[in-house]
Amino acid sequence: MKFLTNEKLTIVGAAGMIGSNMVQTALMMRLTSNICLYDVFSAEGVAEEMRQSGFDDVTITATTDAKEAFTDTKYIISSGGAPRKAGMTREDLLKGNCEIAEGLGKNIKEYCPDVKHVVIIFNPADLTGLVTLLYSGLKPSQVTTLAGLDTTRLQSALAKKFNVMQNEIEGCATYGGHGEQMAVFGSHVTIAGKKLTDIIGTPEFTNEEWEQMKKDVTQGGAKIIQLRGRSSFQSPAYLSVEMIRAVMGGEPFRFPVGTYVKTDKYDHIMMAMKTTLDTNGASYVVPEGTAEENAKLDASYEHLCKMRDELVTLNIVPEIAKWKEINQNL
Repeated sequence: MKFLTNEKLTIVGAAGMIGSNMVQTALMMRLTSNICLYDVFSAEGVAEEMRQSGFDDVTITATTDAKEAFTDTKYIISSGGAPRKAGMTREDLLKGNCEIAEGLGKNIKEYCPDVKHVVIIFNPADLTGLVTLLYSGLKPSQVTTLAGLDTTRLQSALAKKFNVMQNEIEGCATYGGHGEQMAVFGSHVTIAGKKLTDIIGTPEFTNEEWEQMKKDVTQGGAKIIQLRGRSSFQSPAYLSVEMIRAVMGGEPFRFPVGTYVKTDKYDHIMMAMKTTLDTNGASYVVPEGTAEENAKLDASYEHLCKMRDELVTLNIVPEIAKWKEINQNL
């Protein structure tokens, strides 16, 4: 079985649980014959395990040196931030992880300015992705963040409720921020061909049950911590590798991604939109829902703006008017 590409893929944070799962998934998907494992902690143990798994027709390197990791790379997936722990929100990670994102962006600009695509998944992903984009100098379409995990949580919750396969839940999506202020859109959902809006408010699925499900979906990450004693690692790893596969020319990505948005209403922000992710990178349209859903999306945007403005206060990014001096694509 051939590889999708022979171009270099660098996994950042490869020594961690998410990163090591990304490495294995990328190898099992046959994405590339050239994969580099980068971490400030040695990822050589992960590299050895992959070699010992029998992935014997691919070059697997591990390094703690940024120059070695990023030089000549064409694709990057980064989970290289501090993990979320019990009792923490994604926002609690803002300052430290955005400083890491600043360093990542600067490394990209210095060592691999011709990289094709970067996927950011460490939290708060909307802001770490935005900071990475700003300092990398890349085009907005070239940097995306993991948002599909929120949609799969909604999809799986509905599938369990109605005892159907997840692929029988269609039109499922969450938009806005990857956090508890996300906008859950149910107005386009069908369940085995039946409109969800025709079911909500019936004895089969009461309004109260739907409201509770939406709340549970927005807190899905905290639930995993409660169930497993640690933050999610398999699901973000798998979905992020699916994202980079789509950019490499593989199967289209099935769910929304976080992307840089600049419209009359939403501006200078990274957030989940109705997206297409392919070899051209990310493109988007603003989703249209009910008045309530649209209002929730507006509120999610306002929350993201507050965190973005906090980054200015923390001196991690300059005021928006100066962004173009750092990245002319913005």
